[in-house]
Amino acid sequence: MGLKVEINNTLKNERKSGNGFSDLLQREISFNGGKWNTKKKEQFFTELSVLLISGIDLRQSLELLSEENKKKKESIFFKSVYEDVINGIPFYETLKSSKKFSKYEIETLRVGEATGNLGLVTQDLGEFCKKKNDQRRQITSALTYPVIVILTAFLVVFFMMNYVVPLFKDIFEQNNVELPGITKMILSFSEFLQHNFYGILIVLFLFIGGHFLIRKYNWYKRFVAIVALKIPLIGDFIKAIYILRFIQVMKLLANSKISITESLEMSSSLISFYPLKEAINNINKNVVRGAKLSESFREHSIFDTRIITLLKVAEETNQTEFIFEKLYDQYSKELDYKSKQFTNLLNPLLTILIGAIVGVVLIAMYLPMFKLSSVIG
Repeated sequence: MGLKVEINNTLKNERKSGNGFSDLLQREISFNGGKWNTKKKEQFFTELSVLLISGIDLRQSLELLSEENKKKKESIFFKSVYEDVINGIPFYETLKSSKKFSKYEIETLRVGEATGNLGLVTQDLGEFCKKKNDQRRQITSALTYPVIVILTAFLVVFFMMNYVVPLFKDIFEQNNVELPGITKMILSFSEFLQHNFYGILIVLFLFIGGHFLIRKYNWYKRFVAIVALKIPLIGDFIKAIYILRFIQVMKLLANSKISITESLEMSSSLISFYPLKEAINNINKNVVRGAKLSESFREHSIFDTRIITLLKVAEETNQTEFIFEKLYDQYSKELDYKSKQFTNLLNPLLTILIGAIVGVVLIAMYLPMFKLSSVIG
């Protein structure tokens, strides 16, 4: 009884770490009863690993999770998993049939269950989901301010072009003031915006709608990725995010003793960034044909020499798990640095850009006013 109380308190402490308003803001939204989001998986794997590593067997662990969970749907899910395990169905099989987990998670659990390392495997999966959530928060934090600044800039320009500039235009026309070239350009843009506002909105909605219609086509994914990679600062940041995600998946699968070809296949299914996904698929094909892993990586410029060199070391020393662990540590720190660099450089640049736009409009409007005041004087 004392052990159960202690475990219950441990579960409550695990849950408390994910509560609060900030957690609400960071939470993934799930609109259906399909796959669980990463936050829910993190909680499940972390709590299960705590119980298993504490010496509680799988059946009792699932029973405790079912009793402790206050959400009806999740409690029912845990009960059904518990009943399946009681009836002799392997744990990974019952999770697979629920369709709430991805292929690589199921395979990792299968290996963990077969080798008797389910506690460590669930701990690794919980850590994997936590890191994924941390990366998402990191990206959100890095992009929030720039997005707000850009939206503010559009609103400021829209307001000035539609309400401020027309006032000056009336004054200039009434006094027959000769206008500088920059003023004429701003006035022309203001007229264009006023006369074609709804047309611009329609084009914008068509563009957004078209994006959602064709985003599944490979040629479009390739085009978007190529454009994104060529954008200064942003391209390197995006590349670092997906490379780290790939290394993180490979690290987890290597720790679970899953073969390289299976690991590459599963990691490809998790990567949406087309250049990296295409490279992983080609590498897998080459490895299946008998090519060396490091040489297959060398054929793709998206991977830097550091990855290729360390993979060559892994082949020679048979230390694949250790190498992917080290690569993950290095690239995780590198992404932290790039995230800070991205924020520190982009935010001042956007502020300067907005200031420059507003400044140009004001100068364009006030130059004729100065001329008019000198004539009147």
